[in-house]
Amino acid sequence: MSLPVRPRRSVLYMPGANARALDKARTLPADGLILDLEDAVAPDAKPAARDQVLAALAAGGYGARETIIRVNGLATPWGHADLTAAATAGADAVLIPKVESADAVRQALAVLDGAGAPADLSLWCMLETPRAMLRVEEIAGASPRIGCLVLGTSDLAKELHAAHTPLRLPMLTGLGLCLLAARAYGLAILDGVHLDLQDEAGFATACQQGRELGFDGKTLIHPKQIEPANQAFAPTAAEVDQARKIIAAHEAARRAGQGVVVVDGRLIENLHVAEAERQVQLAEAIAALGA
Repeated sequence: MSLPVRPRRSVLYMPGANARALDKARTLPADGLILDLEDAVAPDAKPAARDQVLAALAAGGYGARETIIRVNGLATPWGHADLTAAATAGADAVLIPKVESADAVRQALAVLDGAGAPADLSLWCMLETPRAMLRVEEIAGASPRIGCLVLGTSDLAKELHAAHTPLRLPMLTGLGLCLLAARAYGLAILDGVHLDLQDEAGFATACQQGRELGFDGKTLIHPKQIEPANQAFAPTAAEVDQARKIIAAHEAARRAGQGVVVVDGRLIENLHVAEAERQVQLAEAIAALGA
């Protein structure tokens, strides 16, 4: 049974130490918000940031936006307390950084469950290193609680000693392995961030490439990136119209007892119908957000 389609076109990192940012996030048209306790927070500010994120979630007001807490790793001084607090914070998911093994997933889940996490709290995994790329299949299959894989392409480029080029050719092998694992296990998968906020053309290119590769959306570092990402990862009106046409033609052929149907000169099979149905469901889910 397939899960409902949920838009994740734009998932914005919000620094947990910034109260104004956490408040502003309630009005932003992002599909998801990663309330960050890790990279965006200085060591001395991490306990206060944790309390602030918990208070923000308790206050609510985030609407249909998916909320995710990115915790510090268990090997850090803050990781265990982060996971314990996140277990019952009311977020939709917990994102664990720098995952390199199935054991890391199981350890995080053990802490969450020991702290009383609800059974439907999703675990998201950040993949940021060559070891993560090589072990992504075991990571993706480590637990049915895993809901999404998140690429950390900046760290990956550093670890590879690779240039972060516009087409990201040095990283395509790793990205491809992660996409294969995500789809094999029925998971969502989000592309990494684009760091140059002045490079609007480069950001648009990265979004287009991400969608063509098969990512569900992109992680973002600034609100100005939300609208371009929302547009890039949403089906266009023409694509939705074509999808509806394919679905209708296939259904008409089925009722007539015909095994195949041709739409605009193209042979349509079940696989095309399944993708058309996904596109329509995604468009309807986006429309329901009012975005």
